[in-house]
Amino acid sequence: MGEPHVVTLRATRAGDLDALFTFGQQAEAVQMAAFTAPDPSDRAMFDAHWRRLLDDPRTASRTIRADGTVVGSVGRWFEDDTAEITYWIDRAHWGEGIATRAMRLFLDTLSDRPVRARVAADNAGSIRVLEKLGFRQVGTDAGFANARGAEIEERIYELE
Repeated sequence: MGEPHVVTLRATRAGDLDALFTFGQQAEAVQMAAFTAPDPSDRAMFDAHWRRLLDDPRTASRTIRADGTVVGSVGRWFEDDTAEITYWIDRAHWGEGIATRAMRLFLDTLSDRPVRARVAADNAGSIRVLEKLGFRQVGTDAGFANARGAEIEERIYELE
């Protein structure tokens, strides 16, 4: 793997959305994420979703860059007054440690605790990232995964 990437975060801006939309088209990533938009290829829906995120002062959205190149996003929103986080990394950069470093940078900026994360039970990579960051599994749920067209098991993790 060579030298580690320099990972940075910046507030997500309109100019980042083309890259983020492209990452959301990667079939393997969509399958692994499972809980996606009903039609990830619907650009109008994607843009409307991001417009809501960027306009919501309680939501924190950051673009992940590795060596200055946009490689993903990380965000926080609130569900029933509990902070929840999510991230998405360009499939070309899986396994390079970027997700763990980006999530650590992001979590260091948040005072919210606990922070919750949800992940498809078979998404071993994301489970490893969460556990490296100190998240512990606190439950399971079942939900309809648009990307898989079926109800699947979801693990719920929390960071105190």
